[in-house]
Amino acid sequence: MADHWVRLELDVTAFDAGRFEPYLDRCAARGIRLTTLAELGDTPEHRRALYELNKECSADIPGRGAFCSYDEYVEQRLAVPEYDPRGVVIALDGDTWVGMAATSRHDDFVFNEMTGVRAGYRGRGISIAMKTFGMGFARRCGVTRVRTFHHPENTTAIAMNRTLGFVEAE
Repeated sequence: MADHWVRLELDVTAFDAGRFEPYLDRCAARGIRLTTLAELGDTPEHRRALYELNKECSADIPGRGAFCSYDEYVEQRLAVPEYDPRGVVIALDGDTWVGMAATSRHDDFVFNEMTGVRAGYRGRGISIAMKTFGMGFARRCGVTRVRTFHHPENTTAIAMNRTLGFVEAE
């Protein structure tokens, strides 16, 4: 684990979703559909698919270590009051789950738990599209901040969040 995490925060009220519409358009043009776990159905099968996607996408995060078991994942991420399937964005290529951006709801902020895209789909702007799509969840929750943190060597994720307007959290 890192001694110093990069803690980032985004002001939802200042987020200009229109600036990132080209990412959404590009995904749609390439046949990538964005939806939420709530829209797909928060079923045991979809929860298992989310776990498998999260596990795969987490494998190359610096300092990540071994991924938890499915039962631990459910206990730690899904069976908690902060979980809301409306805050889990899924990117689909046909029926194939290719990306996820999972957030959890807290009293005065939304926390970005994990954003990941399968290796073969990276570099297409899917992460930015998913996070832009997911900003609607933060607004529906009535919060003004989205928070996240990264291992300092996860420079790609840090840069992607900075592109969206995330800044160092105080």
